[in-house]
Amino acid sequence: MKNDLSLAGRHALVCGASSGIGRASALALASLGAEITALARRRELLDSLLPELQEAGSPRARALVADLESRADLRTQIQALLGQAGPIHILINNAGGPPAGPLLEAGEEDFLVPLGRHLLASQLLVQLALPGMVGADYGRIINIISLSVKEPIVNLGVSNTVRGAMAAWAKSLSKELPAPVTVNNVLPGYTDTDRLRSLGGMLAERTGQTMEQIEEGWVSNVPLGRLGRPEELGNTVAFLASPAASYIRGVSLPVDGGRLNGI
Repeated sequence: MKNDLSLAGRHALVCGASSGIGRASALALASLGAEITALARRRELLDSLLPELQEAGSPRARALVADLESRADLRTQIQALLGQAGPIHILINNAGGPPAGPLLEAGEEDFLVPLGRHLLASQLLVQLALPGMVGADYGRIINIISLSVKEPIVNLGVSNTVRGAMAAWAKSLSKELPAPVTVNNVLPGYTDTDRLRSLGGMLAERTGQTMEQIEEGWVSNVPLGRLGRPEELGNTVAFLASPAASYIRGVSLPVDGGRLNGI
Protein backbone atom coordinates (compact mmCIF):
# COMPACT_ATOMS: atom_id res chain seq x y z
CA MET A 1 0.00 0.00 0.00
CA LYS A 2 1.32 3.41 -0.97
CA ASN A 3 1.07 6.24 1.58
CA ASP A 4 1.19 9.33 -0.61
CA LEU A 5 2.55 12.47 1.05
CA SER A 6 2.89 14.53 -2.11
CA LEU A 7 0.98 17.80 -2.28
CA ALA A 8 1.97 18.57 -5.86
CA GLY A 9 -0.86 20.38 -7.62
CA ARG A 10 -2.42 21.51 -4.33
CA HIS A 11 -2.83 25.09 -3.14
CA ALA A 12 -2.51 25.83 0.58
CA LEU A 13 -3.62 28.99 2.36
CA VAL A 14 -1.67 29.31 5.62
CA CYS A 15 -2.88 31.90 8.11
CA GLY A 16 -0.45 33.42 10.56
CA ALA A 17 2.38 32.31 8.28
CA SER A 18 4.88 35.02 9.21
CA SER A 19 6.24 33.33 12.35
CA GLY A 20 6.11 30.38 14.72
CA ILE A 21 3.98 27.35 13.95
CA GLY A 22 2.30 29.04 10.98
CA ARG A 23 5.63 29.70 9.32
CA ALA A 24 6.85 26.18 10.05
CA SER A 25 3.61 24.76 8.61
CA ALA A 26 4.00 26.77 5.40
CA LEU A 27 7.56 25.49 4.97
CA ALA A 28 6.54 21.88 5.66
CA LEU A 29 3.70 22.08 3.13
CA ALA A 30 6.10 23.61 0.61
CA SER A 31 8.50 20.71 1.10
CA LEU A 32 5.74 18.36 -0.07
CA GLY A 33 5.26 20.40 -3.25
CA ALA A 34 2.26 22.56 -2.38
CA GLU A 35 1.68 26.00 -3.81
CA ILE A 36 1.56 28.35 -0.82
CA THR A 37 -0.34 31.53 -0.11
CA ALA A 38 1.11 32.87 3.13
CA LEU A 39 -1.29 35.17 5.00
CA ALA A 40 -0.28 37.51 7.82
CA ARG A 41 -0.38 41.17 8.80
CA ARG A 42 3.35 41.92 8.45
CA ARG A 43 4.44 42.37 4.83
CA GLU A 44 8.16 42.44 5.59
CA LEU A 45 8.10 39.03 7.29
CA LEU A 46 6.04 37.52 4.47
CA ASP A 47 8.40 38.90 1.84
CA SER A 48 11.36 37.28 3.58
CA LEU A 49 9.47 33.97 3.81
CA LEU A 50 8.62 33.65 0.10
CA PRO A 51 12.10 32.70 -1.18
CA GLU A 52 12.41 30.18 1.65
CA LEU A 53 9.13 28.57 0.58
CA GLN A 54 10.34 28.26 -2.99
CA GLU A 55 13.69 26.89 -1.86
CA ALA A 56 11.82 24.33 0.27
CA GLY A 57 10.00 23.04 -2.79
CA SER A 58 6.92 25.17 -3.43
CA PRO A 59 6.37 25.73 -7.17
CA ARG A 60 4.79 29.09 -6.35
CA ALA A 61 4.60 31.16 -3.19
CA ARG A 62 2.69 34.38 -2.71
CA ALA A 63 2.08 36.77 0.17
CA LEU A 64 -1.35 37.94 1.25
CA VAL A 65 -1.33 40.80 3.75
CA ALA A 66 -4.58 40.63 5.68
CA ASP A 67 -5.99 40.99 9.17
CA LEU A 68 -8.24 38.18 10.40
CA GLU A 69 -10.10 40.71 12.54
CA SER A 70 -11.13 42.71 9.44
CA ARG A 71 -13.46 40.15 7.94
CA ALA A 72 -15.03 42.34 5.25
CA ASP A 73 -11.58 43.02 3.81
CA LEU A 74 -10.61 39.38 4.34
CA ARG A 75 -13.61 38.25 2.29
CA THR A 76 -12.68 40.61 -0.54
CA GLN A 77 -9.05 39.49 -0.56
CA ILE A 78 -9.84 35.78 -0.49
CA GLN A 79 -12.39 36.13 -3.28
CA ALA A 80 -9.74 37.90 -5.35
CA LEU A 81 -7.22 35.16 -4.52
CA LEU A 82 -9.64 32.47 -5.66
CA GLY A 83 -10.20 34.33 -8.91
CA GLN A 84 -6.49 34.71 -9.57
CA ALA A 85 -4.95 31.52 -8.16
CA GLY A 86 -7.81 29.03 -8.35
CA PRO A 87 -9.17 26.79 -5.59
CA ILE A 88 -7.72 26.51 -2.12
CA HIS A 89 -7.30 22.80 -1.35
CA ILE A 90 -5.66 23.16 2.09
CA LEU A 91 -6.69 25.72 4.69
CA ILE A 92 -4.54 26.23 7.81
CA ASN A 93 -6.44 28.28 10.40
CA ASN A 94 -3.88 29.79 12.75
CA ALA A 95 -3.86 33.04 14.70
CA GLY A 96 -2.25 34.59 17.74
CA GLY A 97 -3.83 33.75 21.07
CA PRO A 98 -5.47 36.16 23.53
CA PRO A 99 -3.43 37.77 26.32
CA ALA A 100 -2.93 35.95 29.59
CA GLY A 101 -4.91 36.87 32.67
CA PRO A 102 -7.57 35.66 35.11
CA LEU A 103 -10.90 34.79 33.53
CA LEU A 104 -12.82 36.73 36.18
CA GLU A 105 -11.13 39.95 35.10
CA ALA A 106 -12.03 39.59 31.41
CA GLY A 107 -14.53 41.99 29.84
CA GLU A 108 -16.82 41.48 26.88
CA GLU A 109 -14.34 42.79 24.33
CA ASP A 110 -11.67 40.47 25.70
CA PHE A 111 -13.82 37.60 24.40
CA LEU A 112 -15.31 39.16 21.28
CA VAL A 113 -12.04 40.19 19.62
CA PRO A 114 -10.29 36.78 19.77
CA LEU A 115 -13.52 34.97 18.94
CA GLY A 116 -13.68 37.06 15.80
CA ARG A 117 -10.03 36.48 14.95
CA HIS A 118 -10.24 32.73 15.48
CA LEU A 119 -13.76 31.38 15.14
CA LEU A 120 -15.48 33.87 12.84
CA ALA A 121 -12.51 34.25 10.50
CA SER A 122 -12.18 30.45 10.25
CA GLN A 123 -15.88 30.08 9.51
CA LEU A 124 -15.62 32.66 6.73
CA LEU A 125 -12.54 31.05 5.20
CA VAL A 126 -14.14 27.61 5.20
CA GLN A 127 -17.27 28.93 3.49
CA LEU A 128 -15.17 30.64 0.82
CA ALA A 129 -12.77 27.74 0.22
CA LEU A 130 -15.20 24.82 0.43
CA PRO A 131 -16.68 25.00 -3.11
CA GLY A 132 -13.20 24.72 -4.61
CA MET A 133 -12.33 21.81 -2.35
CA VAL A 134 -15.47 19.96 -3.37
CA GLY A 135 -14.84 20.72 -7.05
CA ALA A 136 -11.31 19.34 -6.78
CA ASP A 137 -12.48 16.31 -4.78
CA TYR A 138 -9.82 17.20 -2.18
CA GLY A 139 -9.94 19.34 0.92
CA ARG A 140 -8.04 19.65 4.17
CA ILE A 141 -8.94 22.08 6.96
CA ILE A 142 -6.44 22.12 9.82
CA ASN A 143 -6.80 24.33 12.86
CA ILE A 144 -3.84 25.17 15.09
CA ILE A 145 -5.42 25.43 18.53
CA SER A 146 -3.89 24.51 21.92
CA LEU A 147 -3.48 21.67 24.37
CA SER A 148 -5.88 23.66 26.57
CA VAL A 149 -8.68 22.00 24.60
CA LYS A 150 -7.89 18.90 26.66
CA GLU A 151 -6.57 20.49 29.87
CA PRO A 152 -7.33 24.18 30.56
CA ILE A 153 -4.21 26.20 31.33
CA VAL A 154 -4.05 28.36 34.46
CA ASN A 155 -4.16 32.13 33.82
CA LEU A 156 -5.23 31.67 30.18
CA GLY A 157 -8.98 31.72 30.79
CA VAL A 158 -10.00 33.65 27.68
CA SER A 159 -7.67 31.60 25.51
CA ASN A 160 -9.01 28.36 27.00
CA THR A 161 -12.55 29.50 26.19
CA VAL A 162 -11.81 30.57 22.62
CA ARG A 163 -9.74 27.46 21.84
CA GLY A 164 -12.51 25.27 23.24
CA ALA A 165 -15.02 27.01 20.98
CA MET A 166 -12.77 26.32 17.99
CA ALA A 167 -12.55 22.64 18.87
CA ALA A 168 -16.34 22.34 19.22
CA TRP A 169 -16.81 24.19 15.92
CA ALA A 170 -14.41 21.87 14.13
CA LYS A 171 -16.01 18.71 15.54
CA SER A 172 -19.44 19.95 14.49
CA LEU A 173 -18.06 20.80 11.05
CA SER A 174 -16.63 17.30 10.69
CA LYS A 175 -20.19 15.96 10.73
CA GLU A 176 -21.38 18.32 7.98
CA LEU A 177 -18.53 18.52 5.47
CA PRO A 178 -18.85 16.57 2.22
CA ALA A 179 -16.84 13.38 1.86
CA PRO A 180 -13.66 14.64 0.13
CA VAL A 181 -12.99 17.25 2.83
CA THR A 182 -11.51 16.60 6.27
CA VAL A 183 -11.13 18.88 9.27
CA ASN A 184 -8.75 18.28 12.18
CA ASN A 185 -7.12 20.21 15.00
CA VAL A 186 -3.47 20.25 16.02
CA LEU A 187 -2.96 20.92 19.73
CA PRO A 188 0.55 22.23 20.44
CA GLY A 189 2.07 21.73 23.86
CA TYR A 190 4.98 23.87 25.06
CA THR A 191 6.51 24.92 21.74
CA ASP A 192 9.49 27.25 21.38
CA THR A 193 7.75 30.22 19.76
CA ASP A 194 7.53 33.97 20.33
CA ARG A 195 4.06 33.40 21.81
CA LEU A 196 5.40 31.04 24.48
CA ARG A 197 8.27 33.41 25.26
CA SER A 198 5.81 36.27 25.64
CA LEU A 199 3.65 34.25 28.03
CA GLY A 200 6.77 33.27 29.93
CA GLY A 201 7.78 36.89 30.26
CA MET A 202 4.40 37.82 31.71
CA LEU A 203 4.63 34.88 34.10
CA ALA A 204 8.11 35.95 35.18
CA GLU A 205 6.88 39.46 35.88
CA ARG A 206 3.95 38.17 37.90
CA THR A 207 5.86 35.58 39.96
CA GLY A 208 9.36 37.02 40.23
CA GLN A 209 10.89 33.92 38.67
CA THR A 210 13.54 34.04 35.97
CA MET A 211 12.82 32.84 32.44
CA GLU A 212 15.23 29.96 33.07
CA GLN A 213 13.19 28.84 36.07
CA ILE A 214 9.96 29.11 34.13
CA GLU A 215 11.31 27.06 31.24
CA GLU A 216 12.60 24.44 33.67
CA GLY A 217 9.08 24.24 35.11
CA TRP A 218 7.59 23.76 31.66
CA VAL A 219 10.08 21.08 30.66
CA SER A 220 9.61 19.21 33.95
CA ASN A 221 6.05 18.41 32.78
CA VAL A 222 7.16 17.04 29.41
CA PRO A 223 8.29 13.39 29.35
CA LEU A 224 10.49 14.07 26.31
CA GLY A 225 12.37 16.58 28.46
CA ARG A 226 12.36 19.60 26.14
CA LEU A 227 10.19 22.19 24.42
CA GLY A 228 8.69 21.33 21.08
CA ARG A 229 10.16 22.79 17.91
CA PRO A 230 7.90 24.67 15.47
CA GLU A 231 9.00 22.39 12.62
CA GLU A 232 7.70 19.37 14.54
CA LEU A 233 4.26 20.97 14.58
CA GLY A 234 4.66 21.94 10.92
CA ASN A 235 5.44 18.35 9.96
CA THR A 236 2.27 17.19 11.74
CA VAL A 237 0.24 19.76 9.83
CA ALA A 238 1.79 18.66 6.54
CA PHE A 239 0.93 15.02 7.23
CA LEU A 240 -2.69 15.86 8.02
CA ALA A 241 -2.84 17.88 4.80
CA SER A 242 -1.56 14.98 2.70
CA PRO A 243 -3.43 12.17 0.95
CA ALA A 244 -1.95 9.78 3.54
CA ALA A 245 -4.27 11.29 6.18
CA SER A 246 -7.44 10.83 4.14
CA TYR A 247 -9.28 8.82 6.84
CA ILE A 248 -8.52 11.15 9.74
CA ARG A 249 -11.42 13.51 10.42
CA GLY A 250 -12.72 15.41 13.42
CA VAL A 251 -9.65 14.71 15.56
CA SER A 252 -7.90 16.99 18.07
CA LEU A 253 -4.32 15.75 17.99
CA PRO A 254 -1.96 16.68 20.85
CA VAL A 255 1.64 17.31 19.76
CA ASP A 256 3.11 17.86 23.18
CA GLY A 257 6.01 15.51 23.92
CA GLY A 258 3.75 13.45 26.17
CA ARG A 259 2.69 16.32 28.46
CA LEU A 260 -1.04 15.59 28.37
CA ASN A 261 -2.20 13.54 31.36
CA GLY A 262 -5.46 12.29 29.87
CA ILE A 263 -5.74 9.03 27.94
